Amino acid sequence: MTLKELIPTEEEYNSLISSIGLLLEKARQKTFYQINQTLVQTYWEIGKRIVEYEQKGKEKAEYGSKLLDKISQDLKLRYGKGFSRSNTYLMRFFFTKYPKIQTASGKLSWSHYCELLNVSDDLSRSFYEKQCLNEKWSVRELSRQINSMLFERLALGKDKNKVLALSTKGQSVSSPKDMVKDPYVLEFLGISQEHELTEKEFEQKIIDNLQMFLLELGKGFTFVARQYRLTLNQQHFYVDLVFYHRILKCFVLIDLKIGKVDHNDIGQMNLYLNYFKKEEMGVGDGEPIGIILAAEKNNFFVEYALGGISNQLFVSKYKLYLPSKEELEKEIRKLI
Repeated sequence: MTLKELIPTEEEYNSLISSIGLLLEKARQKTFYQINQTLVQTYWEIGKRIVEYEQKGKEKAEYGSKLLDKISQDLKLRYGKGFSRSNTYLMRFFFTKYPKIQTASGKLSWSHYCELLNVSDDLSRSFYEKQCLNEKWSVRELSRQINSMLFERLALGKDKNKVLALSTKGQSVSSPKDMVKDPYVLEFLGISQEHELTEKEFEQKIIDNLQMFLLELGKGFTFVARQYRLTLNQQHFYVDLVFYHRILKCFVLIDLKIGKVDHNDIGQMNLYLNYFKKEEMGVGDGEPIGIILAAEKNNFFVEYALGGISNQLFVSKYKLYLPSKEELEKEIRKLI
């Protein structure tokens, strides 16, 4: 063996550094998970002891009770930060909502549970917890989905049994209908209702906020291209946004309309879908899905315009502001 063969190559050295880095990352993740799990269990135990003490003294559990104030003040005085009245109340509330610690997930942080405990409705909270685990939402993403009333929007149009299944299992995507929302909420674009937007500006805003747009679209979407060019009979057409859905294994085409959708828009999307079926589908791909995202739509018009179309084509509205919580909750109560 020559001296040159004994000296490690640069590639081998880089491989060593990468393998060490991987070990460190795994160790950090394991440590974070263990600390997080211990913190959640500890706060649950604190909540349990507060409730047991209250029950002995027949103390009512209002947020503003004098006992809760005193516990918070004394804990903060002895042990420092982390025992504000609101946080102490959440520890107590955490135990009342999860009387068995095994029903709380060790994969979610205390910050996640603080967001979840602010959801008063049990069905909604259960959904957000399951969906948070399914899609690995950060605390910020969880907060956004709660504020945008995701559960209520997905539940609209479903019967009671489907609403209950949604709350206990989270959203499962097994068909195009499961994937599509109506409406989509795009408040993160920061566009005022008064601003007269062009479709080009609208598209650019989405690209600038692509991570949040993917969050709103839901699990399984990967971005492919914007202004995807199709050429037919020497004529060029452009699809605003193209995605690929990893779960349904198909392309998803999105066309943006700043006004009301009309039959020409539906016909154009149908053309795009037929093109993708013939020219872009690969082995194992499902049929493409088309979504026309419009500011306004007339349900009767859309029903007639879509009649007879065999392609998977949907028309959804978008909103530039968060929906009314009272309005959505009223609709959900009607269902259940």
